[in-house]
Amino acid sequence: MRVEIWSDIACPWCYVGKARFEKALRDFPYRDEVEVVHRSFELDPGRAKDDIQPVITMLTKKYGMSPAQAEAGEDNLGAQAAAEGLDYRTRGRDHGSTFDMHRLLHFAKEHGRQEQLLDLLYRANFAEERTVFNDDERLVELATAAGLDAEAVRAVLADPGAYADEVRADEREAAQLGANGVPFFVLDRRYGVSGAQPAEVFAQALAQAYGEPAPLKAVGSGDADADACGPDGCAVPQL
Repeated sequence: MRVEIWSDIACPWCYVGKARFEKALRDFPYRDEVEVVHRSFELDPGRAKDDIQPVITMLTKKYGMSPAQAEAGEDNLGAQAAAEGLDYRTRGRDHGSTFDMHRLLHFAKEHGRQEQLLDLLYRANFAEERTVFNDDERLVELATAAGLDAEAVRAVLADPGAYADEVRADEREAAQLGANGVPFFVLDRRYGVSGAQPAEVFAQALAQAYGEPAPLKAVGSGDADADACGPDGCAVPQL
């Protein structure tokens, strides 16, 4: 069975949702038969590489909230990340274009290191002090830590067209599947799971997709869509 996950490195719910999905996958009896493929989705497609701003500033502009409300939302997100065993810096992070990171993830996929690079990018963005935006050498360091060749990584970053088509193809496919936010999980093209659902929902979807051929169906927690990020930004949990 193949699970495709559309996500963005700038999306906190993608960071949390990945951990929740992996918790369900660890307990899935047929986990060794599951192939996980990560797909590209930019929350800010076309954003200039040097267009970087603090996360709190971005939240106040996008949602019209006060800085205190934005900080409270980040504190709540940090608590939810911690509940999944994830580190999360609630202050001092920034926000920018993730296009180059997605290009590198496609390069890493060719070399069997996509999962390793994605985890390092998430941690660098959400838990570490040094920025991942508009800093090619930072991306080189992370890619080499994932097992990729430094000079080959620099060559990809130096060529804006390298793997650009692959990123855009993923994004077009997401639109065709009806995904207008991330994270978005597609299980064997049978079931779709939108948002950072509880691990129990992912476990249900894995079981259903494994044993029941069917057209693509939505699987959710029942009451409402789970938290996700979309073109208009990320849902910010309030205290």
